[in-house]
Amino acid sequence: MTARYETRGPVAVITLDNPPVNGLGYATRVGVAQGLEQADADPAIQAVVITGAGKAFSGGADIKEFGSPKATAAPNLLDLIRACELCSKPVVAAVHTVAMGGGLELALGCHYRVTAPGANIALPEVKIGLIPGAGGTQRLPRVLGVETALNIIVSGDPVKSELLASLPGQKLFDKVIEGDLLDGAIAFALEKADVRPLPLVRDLKVLHENPDGYFQFARNMVKGMAKNFPAPAKCVDAVEASISKKFDEGMVFEREIFTALMFTPECKALRHAFFAERAASKIPDVPEDTPVRAINKVAVIGAGTMGGGISMNFLNAGIPVVILEMKQDALDRGIATIRKNYEAQVKKGKLKADKYEQRMALLSTTLSYADIGDADLVIEAVFEDLDVKKAVFEQLDAVMKPGAILASNTSTLDLNKIAAFTKRPQDVVGMHFFSPANVMKLLEVVRGAATAKDVLATVMQLGKKIRKTCVVSGVCDGFIGNRMIEQYSRQAGFLLEEGCTPQQVDKAVEKFGFAMGPFRMGDLAGNDIGWYIRKRRYLEKPNLRYSKTADLLCELGRYGQKTGAGWYDYVPGKRDAIPSAVVTEMIEKHRAELGITPRQISDEEIVQRLVFALVNEAAKLLEEGIANRASDVDMVYLTGYGFPLHRGGPMCYADTLGLWNVVQAMKRFAKNPHDDAEFWQPAPLLAQLAAEGKSFS
Repeated sequence: MTARYETRGPVAVITLDNPPVNGLGYATRVGVAQGLEQADADPAIQAVVITGAGKAFSGGADIKEFGSPKATAAPNLLDLIRACELCSKPVVAAVHTVAMGGGLELALGCHYRVTAPGANIALPEVKIGLIPGAGGTQRLPRVLGVETALNIIVSGDPVKSELLASLPGQKLFDKVIEGDLLDGAIAFALEKADVRPLPLVRDLKVLHENPDGYFQFARNMVKGMAKNFPAPAKCVDAVEASISKKFDEGMVFEREIFTALMFTPECKALRHAFFAERAASKIPDVPEDTPVRAINKVAVIGAGTMGGGISMNFLNAGIPVVILEMKQDALDRGIATIRKNYEAQVKKGKLKADKYEQRMALLSTTLSYADIGDADLVIEAVFEDLDVKKAVFEQLDAVMKPGAILASNTSTLDLNKIAAFTKRPQDVVGMHFFSPANVMKLLEVVRGAATAKDVLATVMQLGKKIRKTCVVSGVCDGFIGNRMIEQYSRQAGFLLEEGCTPQQVDKAVEKFGFAMGPFRMGDLAGNDIGWYIRKRRYLEKPNLRYSKTADLLCELGRYGQKTGAGWYDYVPGKRDAIPSAVVTEMIEKHRAELGITPRQISDEEIVQRLVFALVNEAAKLLEEGIANRASDVDMVYLTGYGFPLHRGGPMCYADTLGLWNVVQAMKRFAKNPHDDAEFWQPAPLLAQLAAEGKSFS
């Protein structure tokens, strides 16, 4: 049973019991409806309390039923809320811990609401491209006022129950109960047992002194903040209807908006991302109950940009860290950078001074491998060279205690070779953080041929603790993200040779929604990093063709922002990317040497060549088993490479366009004499899915 019915004297208690967050699935809705009917028919019952078992009142819709007939089967949530309103006896919602989405809407349909302190109250539907669909936009303004309600609905962020209960004039909560919530709710229900008429939120009036001016202001604010997403603006429309329309008309209007948004590509992309993030944490052959190793202390090798950023993740989570460097001055610089980062957060009010001191107190440093042997996890963040990694891992193998996890932050190198430098390859795993490591959400967890299942389970759990989105990758050159970005970068180079400028390519990609185009990204990361990798590629893959423009740029010493010049020029102290006459001349000269007559290239072609290059390479990764699922690829690109969230990731975007259309475009690109015809042969998986009218999802 996912909804339990019991009596406590003359009070019926209906308890939602559908772990983990008491989602309002079909069986739960049926159980609550039956409980209300039973209580209404029993003359011994004077009132009803609805609450939730465990650590939630209700988190809303049951995500396990999304997209299935059960999600909308009667009694649906609207039916259930109406059943609460029509009950002839007072129905009290006893809210605790979490009341979100449909859970909050259910509570708003009850006659009264009491709450425990500290409950998270939210209508987060906007985060998956929707508006509340069971009366949230019509009832919340009636109990909290238009402005507070709209802020909650448009942001989707949780607010603490006691804060809402303290607002003047609010009618959301009738009482904050300290101590045992259920006992307090039952006592409150008995106090209201004989009160008639029973109060209904739907009967309350919504008032505002200047609704026209306020909603125009709200629309302007939302338009600036959410240009790629239709749902926030529709939230404003729906809340406005709570003033301008009668309640039932407002409910119809809300439902029309909700239904229309459900079929928008942005909503589909956000829902895809929502489920993709949850799927990424599951490894097919590693059971969820796999025992994990205790991680009470972490060692980090290297105090540079990556090492410092990696360390901050663990300090933020309250885990002690020891950083090892070869020289004291390198250690001092690294610690100074960590302090500077924390002090910037304190200055902006994002971190309290005492928390900053607590975190720094967890940090220690050393110049000796002998001092890190008791750590449960060690992560190397040294130079991306196999010989350097070999020296480090041989040392770690000698000093680390048995059972310690040995992790490499390598972004491209063969993890199996690194593991072979030790006598314990089962304890070796890749933990590829993205720069800046203390900010970027993505953590690629690289599974070596010998990596033990409990090591994987431990790192995935730890990743969650340090608030990362973890995606498992198999071993190949570049893993998921960097192997794909190589093809994206190759196409960007070919576009320069054929007639584009760096700024044209960047603008097209940024208009599509990327946080940053390929050339601005190269300048930020350092063009010398790509140069170093290409030199290795020239030896390993002599038949793989690259544009020489990036090498010519590096030969000029234009490594990017750190040298004040890259694909763009930079003014000291500013990040503005200024188109460079030197670069334009360099590209034109190289183009002439190749005998290429420049042509006009559309933004559509630029975007398709870059994005479809990602898609084709990802299809190969799926075939090879490097990536477990297409949605994992999307999570890598959404959280690590700035792919536009409203498009759902490269694989979701390809599905939205239709894989047949993607393949047709690739066939056109293969005819371009200046491109790489062999690369544009669709990966067998992509070709098969397109031919069968199927999608990656």
